[in-house]
Amino acid sequence: MNNAVTGHHIIKQLEKWAPKTLAMDGDKIGLHVGTLNKPVKKVMVTLDVLENVVDEAIEKNVDLIIAHHPFIFKALKVISPDNEKGRIIEKLIRNNISVYVAHTNLDVADGGINDMLMNELGFQKTNILVEMSREELFKLVVFVPETHQEEVRTALGDSGAGHIGDYSHCTFQTSGQGTFKPLEGSNPYIGKTNELERVNEVRMETIVPKSKLSLVLSEMENAHPYEEVAYDLYPVELEGKVFGLGRYAVLEEKITLEQFVKQIKERLDVPAVRVVGDLKKKIKTVGIIGGDGNKFIHQVKRKGVDVLITGDVYYHTAHDAMGIGLSMIDPGHHIEKVMKKGVKAFLDKQCRENDMKVEVITSTAITEPFQFL
Repeated sequence: MNNAVTGHHIIKQLEKWAPKTLAMDGDKIGLHVGTLNKPVKKVMVTLDVLENVVDEAIEKNVDLIIAHHPFIFKALKVISPDNEKGRIIEKLIRNNISVYVAHTNLDVADGGINDMLMNELGFQKTNILVEMSREELFKLVVFVPETHQEEVRTALGDSGAGHIGDYSHCTFQTSGQGTFKPLEGSNPYIGKTNELERVNEVRMETIVPKSKLSLVLSEMENAHPYEEVAYDLYPVELEGKVFGLGRYAVLEEKITLEQFVKQIKERLDVPAVRVVGDLKKKIKTVGIIGGDGNKFIHQVKRKGVDVLITGDVYYHTAHDAMGIGLSMIDPGHHIEKVMKKGVKAFLDKQCRENDMKVEVITSTAITEPFQFL
């Protein structure tokens, strides 16, 4: 790749990890301000887009902000520098800074925010807490000249096709002969206009999840030498991967809720938490939902979870949790700040592997609105 890395190149890599299809209905993800069709030399990752964050981005000559929380969630009736949103938008546009948001798609994604939080707590083996969807699968069949089968196979696997369990780049191929006649106006890779051409080809088959379909087809066509690529797509009845919100895991041994609270404060770097439940109660199964997990308490309880860690716990939700015997720990919404380190690490790796000369930094501006006295 040449030095002219654009926002599209950066976001293409991010959406391989957290495709938009994983987002919950109505979530305001994607591009919020600016354009991705411009050169990008510096990216800043932030939890929130507040005015102090934008001021930091201006000072540090940032081209693209990648945020977790949507900057524009409700429709704006007016954009004016007389209010905070208007001032922020004006500053962003004047300084040619774009804002892209990955919200619930980053929550749900493998290795996303909930997995990051569980890693901070020391859990390596986790399960999905609230099942949201099951990936629809397709069988992709593409016909490739023998001379280019390795290039196409690699492109398919690298873009997300052929992943079965703990294996990647899974394909099956059979050899045969393809025929075609280039017509007037065509620009064939092989053959002459109005002459029937016969080519030794490979029929290559693989499985593609729906969320990766657009990317896989694009990469396949880029790697394929033909002007018109012959391929088929078939829906299959196989059960695809389950995606969901939150994660849960089992402690090696039971400890009291009070002991676990102390671990939470230390490992998630919070000065105080709110707790629902008996502090002397022994717990074994732990669940976490970054952000606001109030509406999921009954589903969480059905998973056999003893304590749920989530932010913004409502007064009446706490009563309901007590009624069903579910303990809760509220360390605040801001624990999702873990995404800054996680997204930076991911983008740094992608930039190295794709030879993209882009600097990725994390915002140091404070966006936690609460003070603890």
